[in-house]
Amino acid sequence: MNDECALTRENAPRAPESRGCLFALSQPPLMLFLTVIGVLLLVGAVHDLFLL
Repeated sequence: MNDECALTRENAPRAPESRGCLFALSQPPLMLFLTVIGVLLLVGAVHDLFLL
């Protein structure tokens, strides 16, 4: 076997790393959207529970 062409751990092509869910949640537009939805749900719940 030709050692010059052998793929080792150091020179093997690397697959792109997946970023996952925590990276998506760190995006400001998504957090702003989730905050607005959360506030609307909270206001609706408080209105149903305490205001007639």
